Amino acid sequence: MKSAAKPSGQIEKSIFAWIVKAKDREKVAVTLIYVSMLPISVIRMCQHGHGFCHYPGRGLVQLLILRILHENPSHGYQIMEELERITSEKYIPEHGAIYTMLRRMEERGFVVSNWEKKESGPDRRVYTLTEAGVKVLREGLEMVKKRRQLMNGLVQFYDTHFTEKEGGGET
Repeated sequence: MKSAAKPSGQIEKSIFAWIVKAKDREKVAVTLIYVSMLPISVIRMCQHGHGFCHYPGRGLVQLLILRILHENPSHGYQIMEELERITSEKYIPEHGAIYTMLRRMEERGFVVSNWEKKESGPDRRVYTLTEAGVKVLREGLEMVKKRRQLMNGLVQFYDTHFTEKEGGGET
């Protein structure tokens, strides 16, 4: 394999680091050819600036929160319970993390909150999705769809080139 040019962007640096560490350079070269054939708009998918595209873990949780609020205005504890339910209890949020995300989303104008007075027990802050939040949710879900297409392509490539098939395929 030719010596690689110096990587410039974060994606290129990650791929370059992966090449350097790889033991089977022929498979890496085939994979890089496949990745390099992807349109750059698929690799650099987000230009929105809301953070969902650049921080996938945190962004996913924020999208889930926006989805929950799109269905019903909710207070923090309801949001946490719903997150546990819709993730099949794979994500059990820390209270502080969720409230921090809600505050940040409120600062950015994606949600608004109002205090709900209770006859008994403490008052609760109820969060409601704004029009800006709906827009961000839509953009975030579009990004999820694009990433799913990218991942499906990579899985298909893997299945075609690296899994053993009946009748003899590459391994």
